[in-house]
Amino acid sequence: MTASAPSFAQSVWLVAEREIGSKLRSKAFVISTGILFVIALAGVVWGGFAAQQDMRTPVAVTGQTAQIVAPLDGMLDITEVGSAEEARELVRDGEVDAALIPGGEGGFDFTVVGDDAVPSTLMSALSVSPPVELLQTESDDADGLMRYIISLLFGAVFLMAATTFGSTISQSVVEEKATRVVELLISAVPTRALLAGKVIGNTVLAMGQIIGLAAVAVVGLTVTGQAELLSGLGAPLVWFAVFFLFGFILLASLFAAAAAMVSRQEDIGSTTTPLTLLVMVPYFVAIFFNDNPTIMTIMSYVPFSAPVGMPVRIFFGDAQWWEPLLSLVILLATCVGAIWVGAKIYENSILRMGARVHLKEALKG
Repeated sequence: MTASAPSFAQSVWLVAEREIGSKLRSKAFVISTGILFVIALAGVVWGGFAAQQDMRTPVAVTGQTAQIVAPLDGMLDITEVGSAEEARELVRDGEVDAALIPGGEGGFDFTVVGDDAVPSTLMSALSVSPPVELLQTESDDADGLMRYIISLLFGAVFLMAATTFGSTISQSVVEEKATRVVELLISAVPTRALLAGKVIGNTVLAMGQIIGLAAVAVVGLTVTGQAELLSGLGAPLVWFAVFFLFGFILLASLFAAAAAMVSRQEDIGSTTTPLTLLVMVPYFVAIFFNDNPTIMTIMSYVPFSAPVGMPVRIFFGDAQWWEPLLSLVILLATCVGAIWVGAKIYENSILRMGARVHLKEALKG
């Protein structure tokens, strides 16, 4: 009695299992993933500790000079002592960078004491300056820096994952085609099942990395006591994972289809370069235009940049509750269309050897 042929779903899972297994058995993949997690954790922890460091200048004062630096408490770490000699002793021991003691010359009623130098920040703070009106507050500067960091974070993760796994899928497709292994595979499973398995297998691996990076971020932020930032990142991280999932499926289908149009590894770039550019654009837009609300809004609705643009807008409260849902619907519709086109190109090109298959021919079949 002959065994029945596997169903389409079983065929897809067999191919996906093969893709996942081959990657997990690759030392290069495991090591690079481990290094990525270590770098991410080190970056989060370092950033947290750097943010918590006290950047104020340590200064010793006496009871008579305390009122002079009282308005500068945000810039100075003030230690009050009982006498001028005690203040000098703290300077000698290196416990403070400078001291303000009573008595002075040239119209001053105090003297600044230093060891081998006096901190420029202290001298600048004590200098007489004209009134200054700032149009941009310190909180605005901090918000701009945070916007840049968050945009860079989401953009870099999407760029690295999409280009890494996109390249992996492309090389795998061309390698199987060049060695004619694909002919054996297609004799066992349907062509579309082979494509679907490749996409699903690599999507599982990519999502595993994203979830791992999210876990690393949570651990790092928890260890460094950044609870406020962690609570703010919760919803944006979830939305990023959802958008990344469907955005990656879209790109993976197109990368596999583009690679099926060539028969040699050196020709992969000729068909996948436009896709690589589509992945790189959100990264650079997020860097250079993160503070432009119009561009970021447009970016959050374009399928190839929505996985970066929408989570950034959610993090800063710039998106209405319905906007992520609408953007996700647009992404899903585009994803379905890309899978249909990609499957058609893949099916019509995978067994054609020799010269590059032109897009028009691949679509016609």
